Amino acid sequence: MPNNRNQQLIPQAKNALEQMKYEIAAEFGVQLGADTSSRENGSVGGEITKRLVAFAEQHLSGSLPRV
Repeated sequence: MPNNRNQQLIPQAKNALEQMKYEIAAEFGVQLGADTSSRENGSVGGEITKRLVAFAEQHLSGSLPRV
């Protein structure tokens, strides 16, 4: 049985994450999908991670208002 750990902790964030994914793909000129190389698809995922970490760091440092 596979162990899938790709669960969203906050299901309400799904739409925002999907939107971010497609915005970053457009910035990078990447057409997401099965016909795209895993390197290109992965570059989008890596950028999402970088931006989410930066957002969390700003939030934790008090630079952003707490929600």
